[in-house]
Amino acid sequence: MVVKSQLKFIKSLYQKKYRIQNGLFIAEGMKVVSELMNSKIAVHSIYSTDPQFKVKDRVEVHFISEKDLSRLSFQKNPNKVLGIFEIPEAQEVNFSDWVVVLDAIQDPGNLGTIIRLCDWFGIAHLICSPDTVDCYNPKVLQATMGSIARVNIVYTDITDLLEENENVAFGTYMEGNSVYSVDLPENGLLILGNEGKGISEEVGLKINAKNRLSIPQYGRKTTESLNVATATAIFLSEIRRGKT
Repeated sequence: MVVKSQLKFIKSLYQKKYRIQNGLFIAEGMKVVSELMNSKIAVHSIYSTDPQFKVKDRVEVHFISEKDLSRLSFQKNPNKVLGIFEIPEAQEVNFSDWVVVLDAIQDPGNLGTIIRLCDWFGIAHLICSPDTVDCYNPKVLQATMGSIARVNIVYTDITDLLEENENVAFGTYMEGNSVYSVDLPENGLLILGNEGKGISEEVGLKINAKNRLSIPQYGRKTTESLNVATATAIFLSEIRRGKT
C-alpha cells in the first residue's frame, strides 16, 4: 500500500520545480523503466504490480496494487511499473559529429520523438534552449521509449553557443536550400525551431543565409508545414545518407 506521504512526494515529481529540487524524475511503463534500469542512470526506487519484475541488486522495490499504481500514474492505463530515477549530470558536448540543437520546442511528444530519432541516427548530443520543454517531463519520457538513456541532453543559451562554437550551423526553414542538394559536412549543428514560430530571430541572425536548409514540398501547397519531429527525421536521414 502506498502511504499518503509517498503519494504526495511521487506526485510532486510531475512538476518541473520539484524534479529540480529533488534531482529525481519519474518514468512509467515496462519498456521505458527497463531501458533506464539497464543504463548508467541511477535508480531511486521502483513501484510495480508485477512481483516477477526483474530489478538490479540493491534497488528498492515496492510491490503495490493496480489501484495504487493508478493513483501514482499520470496515465489513464498504467503499465505495471513506475520508476523513480536520479537526474544525471549533463556531459560535455562532443562536437566531432553532428549535434542537434532545439530552439524553444514546446510539445513534449515532439521532444520525446526527437530524442528517439537522435538515438536511432547515432546523434549522441542534443542541445536545447532553456525555454524548450523539460526532457524529464513524463510525456517526453514516454515518447522517447527509453532512448533518453542514450542521448546526452544539455540546456544552454543557443546564441552564446553559436558565438563560441566553430562548427557550421545549419538552420531549418520553410524556405532555404534544399537539403537534398546541399553538400553537408562530416559534422555541424542542425538547428530546429519552435513548432509555430520556427527559429527565433535572435538565433537566426547567427546563421549564415547560405546555411538555411529546407525540405522541398512536392505535393499541393495546402499543407502549411511539416511537424518538427517529422522534419528532424528527414534532415537526420539526409545527414547520415552515404556516411555508413
